[in-house]
Amino acid sequence: MLKATEAAVVARVALRDVNRVIDEGILPATFLSSENGRRVWVTACTLISFYYESAAHLTSEERLNTIRWAEPRFSKWKTLKLTSLAKKDWTMHHDFLTIDLTPFVEKTAQSFADLEAARAMVSSSPDILGGVPVIKGTRIPVYDVAASIAAGHSLDEILKAYPAVDERRVGLAKIYADANPLRGRPKPVSELPTGATIITDRRIPRRRKAV
Repeated sequence: MLKATEAAVVARVALRDVNRVIDEGILPATFLSSENGRRVWVTACTLISFYYESAAHLTSEERLNTIRWAEPRFSKWKTLKLTSLAKKDWTMHHDFLTIDLTPFVEKTAQSFADLEAARAMVSSSPDILGGVPVIKGTRIPVYDVAASIAAGHSLDEILKAYPAVDERRVGLAKIYADANPLRGRPKPVSELPTGATIITDRRIPRRRKAV
């Protein structure tokens, strides 16, 4: 099962959207668990994705009904790998309405594969930067790379600052950070990670308030 933040990444929606489908009962309870915080079956991410992405084409009632029709099948195979689920027929027929959920299953499977790759890319050890999560094989904090993306730095700038990583790892760093957001103020790192280069180093004086 996935944490709410992980489910948001796999379903490609905001965290508030995941909380909404839980709070409003849009997602059936069979896909949820309250152990160790809110948890969602990974297969349910397909239904979360469908609910939001189809909003421009289907009414709320039609989307809710589709989720209810799909619930028995997803519940039956909720422990099956998404790659296996994507090979099945996910066409839903009800009265005049026909909906194919296969594209949503396929995209969810790819997003989950990326999340697993991001998890595998990151390691944490007390011997390396005091246990700060780093990209394996380097001393580069994964949250530093993700922060560079959030700050609007281009891919070229990030690759120049961190020569030890490539485009794929940069993307996975963002996925990892989104799925595992930092809590509270990050710990200061006193040393420059191996493989990183300083692009600019200048001090900006603090502006004093006028008396």
